[in-house]
Amino acid sequence: QVQLVESGGGSVQAGGSLELSCTASGTISTVKFMGWYRTAPGKSRELIATIRGGGSTNYADPFKGRSTISGDARNTVKLRLINLKPEDTGYYQCHIEYKPKRDSSEWWIVGGPGTLVTVSS
Repeated sequence: QVQLVESGGGSVQAGGSLELSCTASGTISTVKFMGWYRTAPGKSRELIATIRGGGSTNYADPFKGRSTISGDARNTVKLRLINLKPEDTGYYQCHIEYKPKRDSSEWWIVGGPGTLVTVSS
């Protein structure tokens, strides 16, 4: 089974920036997308951005202009966040939707354990 490992979280002051990284390991034949989600304290998980296997990107409105997703959409994806605010504090989790074999009939979705980002004012 595919496993994801995120890194790059930590503490940062408001107005600062961070770059998060995610690496997938395991058997992957085809990737539909890789993406980043955030779970803030007391809130539901929300989508930040995705990058599809063909390279196209998509950003959720609250994160447009403050985030940049990049990677090969094969097994690595990064997320750069700028102008961080205290409300950006939360767990940032990487996800992948993939097929383990080319002729698989189903897509699999796996998420990583997450990396904590703490933004202080």
